[in-house]
Amino acid sequence: MGILQNLLFTICIALRCMTSAEGVIHVTGYVGSEVNISCSYGQGYESYEKYLCKNKCLINNDVLITTSKSRENKYRIHDDKTARIFTTTITGLLSEDAGKYWCGVTRTGTDIYTEVMLKLVQDSCCDTVTKIESYEGYSESVSCPYESQYQNNLKYICRGNRPSACLQEALITSDTKQNGRFRLDDDKVLFTVNGTFTVNMSSLTHNDSGSYLCGVQRNSDLDVFSAVELKVKEWCCVKSIKIKGTVGQPLTLQCPYPPQHLDKGKFLCKGEHRTNCKDITSQSRFKLEGNGSSSSFSVVITKLEEADAGTYWCGSDSERRPGNYTKIQLSVVFLQHTSTLPSTVETLGKMSTQSNPIKNAGHYVVYTVPPLLLLLMCVFAVIVYKCKHQKAKEDEVVMNKNAQNEDALVEVTDAAKNNIYGNQEVVMCKEETSIQQR
Repeated sequence: MGILQNLLFTICIALRCMTSAEGVIHVTGYVGSEVNISCSYGQGYESYEKYLCKNKCLINNDVLITTSKSRENKYRIHDDKTARIFTTTITGLLSEDAGKYWCGVTRTGTDIYTEVMLKLVQDSCCDTVTKIESYEGYSESVSCPYESQYQNNLKYICRGNRPSACLQEALITSDTKQNGRFRLDDDKVLFTVNGTFTVNMSSLTHNDSGSYLCGVQRNSDLDVFSAVELKVKEWCCVKSIKIKGTVGQPLTLQCPYPPQHLDKGKFLCKGEHRTNCKDITSQSRFKLEGNGSSSSFSVVITKLEEADAGTYWCGSDSERRPGNYTKIQLSVVFLQHTSTLPSTVETLGKMSTQSNPIKNAGHYVVYTVPPLLLLLMCVFAVIVYKCKHQKAKEDEVVMNKNAQNEDALVEVTDAAKNNIYGNQEVVMCKEETSIQQR
């Protein structure tokens, strides 16, 4: 009995392989990924068993999976009886998995089957890559071309270079249009060979650097991709200029720009950071002037003020990307006049001490009083020395005179004593005079 059943099974397999269904299903997959093979069947066969087999389906080993056992090794099968489509999924694809397959519906007599051709390609993309450079904090737009017959198809973008996983890992699709920092706009142009959809990325960071794939979904074949390589640079390469001006005097700032920006609008703003600087060209003291060349323009400050010190940004690119604008650090110098000598004081921004008269008076005292005190001390010392010297001379003169008077008195006294009998009154008078002088 068992031999008869095997014989009948072999005959059935042979008979169904001799019958050909209309059309061939072509499926393409990626090596290392998975692929879905979908086959439709007619009304009335919803409850019948379906299967997928390979090669000529002549032996049992050619039957890979059936709906009576929905999982078998790397094969899965699902029967959507409402849509009358059963789908077989093959995972972990290898190069040897490529080839001919058959979708079959079991029935009495000859089975119904459809031929399937599976093609496998490497999971990588692409031959050409569009390279884009941008900078941290700014926005960048990625243009993705596609053929006109795919106008109404789903568009998307993902990171990496594996087409097989791109749709599942998409950052944004044309169905959602906006997702956080990403926005997708599809420019559908009729009656042209190619269309373009654009993906805008805002607030770029260094981590956004890397590979991207623009994808267009195709229903019957692999999706179409184009590759983009994005490099986000830090703000290390901004051109910076330091310039100094004098309060009350005019000053000219030179702002270079690329030749291709000759017809673009120029700007000048002030602020410590490029993203929050304030436009100051509306002030009457600031005037933008072209110099007749294609390499720079001028900003003339008619009368420089102390408050003009600070950081400026000028250029010809509204997004202020490096190379298209210049950073200018302006310091202000002014003259502080005194009763003797002029002094020069340099200020930068709000660090000026000229705006604080009390602080200036303190500086004046600190730098002026010590020399005056030293001078006064020297004069006083000279005066004291002269006074002492003069006093010493006067005392010496008085002493000399007293000595002379004493000598004279002694002589007179001696003479009087020698003539004591004849001039005694004179001697007494002299002695009294000498005592009074002493």
